[in-house]
Amino acid sequence: MDDVFSKAPVPKAYMHLALPVVLGMVSSMVYNLADTFFVAKTGDANLVAGVALGAPLFTFMLAVGDIFGLGGSALISRLLGTGDHTQVRLLSSFCLYASVIISLVITALMLIFEQPILTLLGATAATRADAAGFYRMLVGGAVFIIVSLVPGNIIRTEGLAKQSMVATICGTVLAIILDPIFLFVFNWGAAGVGLANVIGFALNTGMLLWFTKRQSQYLSISPRVAKASKSALLAILVIGIPASLTNFMQSFGMMILNQQLAGYGANAVAAMGIAQKIYSVVMLVMVGFAFGAQPLIGYNFGAKAHKRLREILRFDFKVELGYALVVAVILIVIARPLVSAFMADPKIVAMGSEMLRALLMTTPAVGAILVFTTVFQSTGQAIGALVLAISRQGVVFALAVFLMAHWWAYTGVIFAQAAADVVTCAIGWWLYKVTQNRLYQ
Repeated sequence: MDDVFSKAPVPKAYMHLALPVVLGMVSSMVYNLADTFFVAKTGDANLVAGVALGAPLFTFMLAVGDIFGLGGSALISRLLGTGDHTQVRLLSSFCLYASVIISLVITALMLIFEQPILTLLGATAATRADAAGFYRMLVGGAVFIIVSLVPGNIIRTEGLAKQSMVATICGTVLAIILDPIFLFVFNWGAAGVGLANVIGFALNTGMLLWFTKRQSQYLSISPRVAKASKSALLAILVIGIPASLTNFMQSFGMMILNQQLAGYGANAVAAMGIAQKIYSVVMLVMVGFAFGAQPLIGYNFGAKAHKRLREILRFDFKVELGYALVVAVILIVIARPLVSAFMADPKIVAMGSEMLRALLMTTPAVGAILVFTTVFQSTGQAIGALVLAISRQGVVFALAVFLMAHWWAYTGVIFAQAAADVVTCAIGWWLYKVTQNRLYQ
């Protein structure tokens, strides 16, 4: 493990850790596309919109899992760099069981407040039944969705990225198999889509725990050793909370966007749901590279390997920006046939292709934002991580969507994300420059 993190050539070490994460993300991307394809083939715009309205809930659960998943892995990777294996064992177990407790509390709260939450998500009389079916299934299986983020991230700190990938792919394949069965054989509608998601995550979580128990050298899933000092808990939370806010703000941003688009009808919400799923083709791979490299950044920062850290970051920027530019251009060109492959309705195709192009315009800026974010998380720079977490799809996006909707109505709404990307990238670059000296002390 140490050879990969500290001695292997940077491109080799980077790809060894990042490619399995990317492949895991690609499997999730395939499911997202397959899920959208199956739902869209029902020809029911209300069903498509109902599932799309539930997407922020799913993102929120991932955000909760990131508190101890990304927060814990960031600290653990630095501890492995310093050789403190005792703390690694205690904290890995603590993060796992803390996420279990939080997920159970969230399940109870969401079941109690179902109706107001559905209204907040943008459910209307036409879409509420489908949105509620999807919602209840996700909430019922929240423990599997939330907890999967912890072992999925933490085992990568020991270089077990392939194992994390295998668990993700197996869960995804199972969900893809179940999706059309629940939709077209059992006619369970949006509830069936939600159930397929939950069962897939249950398999994913189970396999991750098995890999951690059987193949990890320093990590633990034993509840007997679950312990965190106040300083360790603080170190996890100051990175984990901003990391979770990134996904939470994505959920917040999607909710605002759906509310704005709801005024233009179910077709607009359905079209954006399809456009965002296609956009994930680019985003999930970019996220895979960024977070796949995170343990490498954290380990070398903890080990004070300054020269190697500089090489890693240079290579990281090249991969993110190069990939983003090439793939975005290709998808912009073929946007219309891509959207029409999901739903043939001419209005939805026209709206969806325009939305997709608007999302893709600033993809390279998003690549840079991801590098800035993972650097701040991996090196314990809480302020930088927090600022970026609340910017792109939070404060900056909210300002952009409300102002641009006021000035340019529908067109302003669909181009608000591009404006937020540019502003957030500028903020991230400035913070990176200001805090750069801390990386090499």
